[in-house]
Amino acid sequence: MVKRVPARLAGLLVALLVLAAVVVLSIGFGARFLSPGEVWAGLWDPASPFYRIVHEMRLPRTLLGLMVGMALGLSGAIMQALTRNPLADPGLLGINAGAAAGVASAAVFLGVGTFYGYIWFALGGAAVVTALVYAVGGGRTATPARLALAGAALNATLYSYVSATLLSDSQAIEKVRFWTAGSLASADFATATRLLPFFAAGLLVALAVARPLNALSLGDDAARALGARPAVIRIAVIVAVTLLCGGATAACGPIVFVGLLIPHLVRPITGPDLRWMLPYTAVLAPVLLLGADVLGRILGSPSELQVGTVTAVLGGPLFLYLVRVAR
Repeated sequence: MVKRVPARLAGLLVALLVLAAVVVLSIGFGARFLSPGEVWAGLWDPASPFYRIVHEMRLPRTLLGLMVGMALGLSGAIMQALTRNPLADPGLLGINAGAAAGVASAAVFLGVGTFYGYIWFALGGAAVVTALVYAVGGGRTATPARLALAGAALNATLYSYVSATLLSDSQAIEKVRFWTAGSLASADFATATRLLPFFAAGLLVALAVARPLNALSLGDDAARALGARPAVIRIAVIVAVTLLCGGATAACGPIVFVGLLIPHLVRPITGPDLRWMLPYTAVLAPVLLLGADVLGRILGSPSELQVGTVTAVLGGPLFLYLVRVAR
């Protein structure tokens, strides 16, 4: 194990360098391509003609993508660890759908139209569905199959509700049209700043449960023998997933496959130890999300494809490939 630590640290450094490169691409690509030199000038020189483009459009979008990618990736990793289900994912288990149902209800029935208004309804919807899926799936005796079935049923039901609710109000559907596809296009510093407290709280809780979740993977009795408290761990995971997924969905809409795919890519490198899995996931999940966003801008030029659409198109074949390789 000691010999693996330097290799894992080196791998994490490489992942950080890849993330830095994707961040530069995210700031550089758009309606007008900016070279690395122009990106640098736009970041630091107020007299640069690119300063406004970078600071008002590209940088907020990139920062929001970083936070949302981390949130979705970490949610998927801790949910898979808690449920011992490799298919656990905020999208597949209906948690994103719960947050979306909360936002759709707020937009149609209460006339809410701002992120700060959406987020409370998104958090409430995510919390209810997280607890409901876990309870319907069997709670402490939950099996991967039961959780997947409960999540799939709730996911289908809630997205049908979202579609029916939005279609009943043409003004509401116009306000959330891009949001329903999963988009970073409307990002600004105000949204990123308001998401930050929820993201930071969820991140801290997720990192705090890494060691106890490792113990819980051995079973409740073994976890108690190691000093962990299974009930507290489960509640902490639900709180973390609610904060991370609720905030991310309120800001950008439902985005799938990030939380499912990244833990599967990371696990062959780190093993099941969440103390390593979570840092790797926090770095590589934004790589996937921002990379998909950049690809959407390139393929859809002069307009763009929404990032939720790109992750859905790319995520399915990639996950099938991983399943095939891992047998």
